[in-house]
Amino acid sequence: MRTKFSIWLILLGAIMNQSTNHADEPVPESAGFVANLKLPTLGGVQFWTDLRWWYGWRIQQNKLTDQCRLLNPSNIRHFSGSREACDARLAEIVSDGPWPEPPQRVVICLHGLMRTHRSFASLGKRIEKETPATVIHFGYASTRAPVSQHARALRGLIESLPGQPQIDLVGHSMGNIVARHAIGDWQTEGDPAGVLDRLGRFVMQGPPNQGAQIAKRLQSTTVFEIITGTSGVQLGINWDELQQHLATPPCEFGIIAGAFEMGRFRNPLVDGDSDLIVSVEEAKLSGANDFVIVPVLHSFLMDDKDVQELTLRFLETGAFADDGQRNPLP
Repeated sequence: MRTKFSIWLILLGAIMNQSTNHADEPVPESAGFVANLKLPTLGGVQFWTDLRWWYGWRIQQNKLTDQCRLLNPSNIRHFSGSREACDARLAEIVSDGPWPEPPQRVVICLHGLMRTHRSFASLGKRIEKETPATVIHFGYASTRAPVSQHARALRGLIESLPGQPQIDLVGHSMGNIVARHAIGDWQTEGDPAGVLDRLGRFVMQGPPNQGAQIAKRLQSTTVFEIITGTSGVQLGINWDELQQHLATPPCEFGIIAGAFEMGRFRNPLVDGDSDLIVSVEEAKLSGANDFVIVPVLHSFLMDDKDVQELTLRFLETGAFADDGQRNPLP
């Protein structure tokens, strides 16, 4: 019975994510003259990882083919080819200028497993409307590579940003683990761009900070790894190895955990109160400056208006409550 429920749950989640994100299969774009045509992308967003951001221009790499592409702020592909070729083409565009003054503050949104940068569209618009920050939606091929590769791409993107902006982070689910891995890498491997000193605040939405019990229990089903890839396995049976590379953020950070019940129904694959995917206990991380529980499902945390209010408030004040009171974790 549990196995049947597990498969149904995974397939349902995958269908919801795919239909929401329009993640088509990638189509080769580097053959012949196609590489230089300025055309809309053909989808496949879950196969591409952002490597560079420059005032909305992005260099992305396909995790299946290693080919790269250069997109303009309107998501139109201007060039396809090697990473070096895309860097050179962007350098030409940069040299044409002029460009605005570098942003003083950047908020980077990191989506979760099997999601894309589009999942933060609503919250991103609110952040840009209600704060002076520039929002960057970091997209990465969450099911196509291990967390370490996602973290490496995030580090490269942040280190190459224009100027020396303050960096705030907003993560959903596994996006928080990618950010914690990147911070851990800067701490152990060096921080040439001085990013750690520029970290401002970090809001974690539904983070599996203690691993994901549901991933461990679903590991017995062959469909789990097929759908979630290496990253999904790392959140489950390979968590002990992964967590050795994760840092506690050296900046102010707050955690929003979901606790949702549909009548008497609870997900039998997750113990205790949960958002049906991550339990409240799994979301906790010692050292958090504030912690709050909301009655929202995991997949809808970033779109919930109350969660958005909490996120905006913490980014601006360092507390979830409007009176400034905090509920820190020891």
